[in-house]
Amino acid sequence: MGCYECCMRCLGGVPYASLVATLLCFSGIALFCGCGHQALTETERLIETYFARNLQDYITLAYLIQYFQYIIYGLASFFFLYCIVLLAEGFYTTSAMKQTFGEFRSTVCGRCLSSTFIAVTYILAVIWLLVFALSALPVYFFYNMDATCHTIDDLTETPTSINQLCIDARQYGLLPWNAIPGKACGMTLSNVCKTREFFLTYDLYIAAFAGAGITLLALLTYMVSTTYNFAVLRYLGRKGISPRC
Repeated sequence: MGCYECCMRCLGGVPYASLVATLLCFSGIALFCGCGHQALTETERLIETYFARNLQDYITLAYLIQYFQYIIYGLASFFFLYCIVLLAEGFYTTSAMKQTFGEFRSTVCGRCLSSTFIAVTYILAVIWLLVFALSALPVYFFYNMDATCHTIDDLTETPTSINQLCIDARQYGLLPWNAIPGKACGMTLSNVCKTREFFLTYDLYIAAFAGAGITLLALLTYMVSTTYNFAVLRYLGRKGISPRC
């Protein structure tokens, strides 16, 4: 066998769908976890500096942010391992394996393992769809804040109406209702929107939202590839089934 034929047969055994999904998952999780972790840190700093004067007003928010950051660590580790497992499963069950390594006999355990991956990936996709929707909430908050600041800048010639434009962090559940001041209005809000913390936090949440979307796309791609792999195992199992793993 020539080198070219050998390379073509080896490339034929690569599960490209699982490989693309793995790359998407790695990049999406890196964006979501990395940017999300830093965005939460910047959010705490922003609330502490401009929306709350007393530590007790945002201590609960600080604890929640810390817990979410721990969850992010766990998510990064879990998805890294799970993507590696799915990629390995893709290599094992790709239809080109039969032509590459000769006669292939699927096993009962192999088919059960593939069906388990389908179920787990489907559940993860549903859960991550919720995460994707929730990750849009901070983007919505900062978008409203940025839009209000642009309105204030446009109304600088009529300052009597500027102080009526406010962003109240208490309305979004970030602070308790007795927090002081709890909101920023008028030129104070406009100055907040011009700070480095605001622009950095806004951009980080947008990147985290994009990362969540990429991860969701990766999970959907995994669902398609694992379902196809399961169908291949069932097809090969009709030719020869071994009851052992």
